[in-house]
Amino acid sequence: MARKTALLVGATGLIGGHVLRLLLESEHYAAVKVLARRSTGMFHAKLAEYIVNFDNAHTLAPHAAADDVFCCLGTTIKKAKTREAFYTVDCTYPVAVAEACAASGAGQFLIVTALGADPRSAVFYNRVKGEVEAAVRETAFRAVHIFRPSLLLGERKERRFIEGIAGFLARALAPLMAGPLAKYRPIEARDVARAMIAIATADRPSGIYESHIIRRIARGAE
Repeated sequence: MARKTALLVGATGLIGGHVLRLLLESEHYAAVKVLARRSTGMFHAKLAEYIVNFDNAHTLAPHAAADDVFCCLGTTIKKAKTREAFYTVDCTYPVAVAEACAASGAGQFLIVTALGADPRSAVFYNRVKGEVEAAVRETAFRAVHIFRPSLLLGERKERRFIEGIAGFLARALAPLMAGPLAKYRPIEARDVARAMIAIATADRPSGIYESHIIRRIARGAE
C-alpha cells in the first residue's frame, strides 16, 4: 500500500482536531503536514507543523506539496467581529490554500462548509459557504470533496452559549428528524472527521456530502 502525505489546515478547530488525530493514526498516511497560525501543541513522528501567514500566499507555497488536503478552516461572525473578517477566514484563506496546493500537484481537496451553502443565498453565512465551494471546485485537483454538516456537536475549546442551547434542543428533537428532515439532525464533529478520512482513502471522484450522508459514511468507517 502506497502511503500518502496529508496536509491539514484548521487543525486547532473542532473538526480539525479530530481529523489530525485520525490522520496520525491512519496507516494510509506516512506524513501529516499542518499549516497554522499557531502550534497545535501536539508531537508525533509523522507530524510536521509550519507556522504560516494565511494573508500572504508566499508563506503557503513552500509547504503546499501533499497528496490529500483537508481544509477545516472556519470561524463565526461573533468571533471574527466583522463580516469582512469572517469572509477572509471562511473563503479567502481556504481558496488561497487550495490554489497553492493545486499548483504543487495535490490530488484531492476535502473541505468542510455547511448545510445550506449556496452562492446565491440571501443569508450571508450560507452565501459565503457557497462561494468558497464554487471557488475550490474551479481549482485543478483530481477530486474536490465538500462536506456540509448541520449543527456540530462536540467539546469546543471555547464555549458558545447559543450553540450549547441549540445542541441540547437538537439532541432532544433528533429522534423526530427522519426522512426529509434527517439531514438537519445534529452531527458529532468526530463523525465529520471520520467521513473525511474515509472518503480521502477511498479515492472517489468529486462529491458533495450533506449531514445524513456524512453520518452514514462515518458509521461505515468505524
